[in-house]
Amino acid sequence: MPTVLNIIISFIFLLLFLPFFILIILIILFYSGFPIFYYQERIGFKNKKFLLIKFRTMGINNTEHATSNITNVGKFLRKYSLDEIPNFINVLKGDMNIVGPRPLLVEYLELYTEDQLKRHDVKPGITGLAQVNGRNKIDWNEKFNYDLDYVTNRSFLLDIKIIFKTFKMVFKNNNNDFNKKIIAKKFKG
Repeated sequence: MPTVLNIIISFIFLLLFLPFFILIILIILFYSGFPIFYYQERIGFKNKKFLLIKFRTMGINNTEHATSNITNVGKFLRKYSLDEIPNFINVLKGDMNIVGPRPLLVEYLELYTEDQLKRHDVKPGITGLAQVNGRNKIDWNEKFNYDLDYVTNRSFLLDIKIIFKTFKMVFKNNNNDFNKKIIAKKFKG
């Protein structure tokens, strides 16, 4: 999908859902306090680092760092992928597209094979082939295969299909299987 279209769709989405966005902010403030957003360094296009923006879903310890404890509000936000709504800000900033491989943590970069690095030949996305084909229900090699398949076969039509399938999954709530055990060695194929 062309960059301009990504920006237009993201702007319209954020504008239409502004009241919902504000409601989530107020709920987080009321139940969890500050900070509202969680920023995490990720790898994007051409292996460049950027800060991914999400709604905060974890508790905060006394040093203002996120803990591993997911709050009750956070569980709800994650269940329906609402914590990822601020990713549209990343699209507006040019860090991401709506569709593409999900951006992974910086520390995983050194574990990629040469072939897996090709996932960074396109901008990362809010959703992608791996997300609509199992998300956390598939192993890392399958995720990378879907990412590479997307990089090789990306098209406007494929992006539209992925977007519609994403909405379908979110509304059916088939999109989440919280995999709390990320084992980095699974990256090697």
